[in-house]
Amino acid sequence: MHQRARSAEDKARRADDLLKAAEALARELGGVRYVTLAAVTERVGLHRTGVRRYYASKEELLLELAERSWGQWRDAIRSAAGDRTGLGPARTAALISETLVALPVFCDLQTHVTLYLEGDVDIDRARRYKTNAFAAHDEIATTLDRASTMTIEQIADLLAAAIMLAAGLWQVSHPTPTLAALYEQEPRWGHVALDFGPRLKGLLEACAVGLDSARSDR
Repeated sequence: MHQRARSAEDKARRADDLLKAAEALARELGGVRYVTLAAVTERVGLHRTGVRRYYASKEELLLELAERSWGQWRDAIRSAAGDRTGLGPARTAALISETLVALPVFCDLQTHVTLYLEGDVDIDRARRYKTNAFAAHDEIATTLDRASTMTIEQIADLLAAAIMLAAGLWQVSHPTPTLAALYEQEPRWGHVALDFGPRLKGLLEACAVGLDSARSDR
């Protein structure tokens, strides 16, 4: 077992280790739903009760991971956009979808954040999450506004659609073992376990083109 973190720097490093372990487990096990505090602490070599010094609960740990993931998406959007300009609706949607597909745990977490994570922590922690998530969202919108021909209002709508689609489609395309077995027995139902990336890209492009067409028709 690791020794207890003494300094603020050691504590921050240990907290980061716990976040990295939770993200790795989510990837390996097939979803956030399978992550437990026991598995996370075991991965970093920390006693099971020691995690309370860093996160009050599993919900707080996962909410922290979701908050950090917003920053990762913001940075991915910035990197992908670079100094590009004049991106039409379809190419703007493709950029958004490609960066989301590269962050599967973030997509998965969006469902859990809405369902319970941000509601199962204290109000100060929920406020911090909202503050940082909205700040990252606004920076993403600003980056896309510079790169795209779409208006900032259209981009805001497209980002809202992207988050909802990514959250829902990720869950559907990653069925539980029970549902996966059921789809093997009943192939006619298996079509719902769709290919996440292509479906997200196609639906977002359709949404972006539709938003742009609605402006043109006014």
